[in-house]
Amino acid sequence: MVSLIYFSTAIGIIMALIVLTIRMKASKKPVSAKKIILPPIFMSTGALMFIHPMFRVTPPEIVEALSVGLLFSILLIKTSNFEIRGEQIYLKRSKAFAFILIGLLIVRIVAKLILSSSIDVGELSGMFWILAFGMIVPWRIAMYLQYKKLCNEINNHISGTTV
Repeated sequence: MVSLIYFSTAIGIIMALIVLTIRMKASKKPVSAKKIILPPIFMSTGALMFIHPMFRVTPPEIVEALSVGLLFSILLIKTSNFEIRGEQIYLKRSKAFAFILIGLLIVRIVAKLILSSSIDVGELSGMFWILAFGMIVPWRIAMYLQYKKLCNEINNHISGTTV
């Protein structure tokens, strides 16, 4: 059981480094609605884990995990901003985002190590998936709304100069 905790922690660290790398590269390419919307959709397939009884969580655990995810999403929303370059929208690089992502990872690892002594590994995995999903969905919704606002600004600017 302990080896499962260490293995899943290592996977979490690797995934966080991948996200950080992707995020840093993302600022070099224009953003699209598709790039904002697809990650939560892809992540939603992870909900299939709850088919297996090992991963099922109680309603209070769902509320707890979702609440923490929503709180963490605020940090991501605050550090995700766009800018218009020419007629395209780009994600602004934020040094704070890297530190926040690493900070969230550390908090998550510490919580996992503490909670693994009192909560079954499967339930804990389910809770952390809910936490992550509860974090990514509001963050991506906020990004999408900000993106659409900038799209409208670009369209208004273009139509205002061509009339």
